[in-house]
Amino acid sequence: MPRLELYHYEGCSYCTRVRDYMKKNGIAIPLKDIHANPAYREELIGIGGKAQVPCLVIDGKALYESLDIIEWLKRNWKAS
Repeated sequence: MPRLELYHYEGCSYCTRVRDYMKKNGIAIPLKDIHANPAYREELIGIGGKAQVPCLVIDGKALYESLDIIEWLKRNWKAS
């Protein structure tokens, strides 16, 4: 399984869509709230060049857009 991290923040409706999908499907990956911890925002910019959320980081590569993230999880998530 690739190394995954989800950059998000609580007030973002697109982030909520991804988190709700994860919860419904028992997907537990590290969550990094860019508003709660400004260092996460800087990490995200370093990875993908922008602070857009939600962003699923897959082995160090950024995937943006909630529906694309959900589709990737549908195709690739395997519980460990």
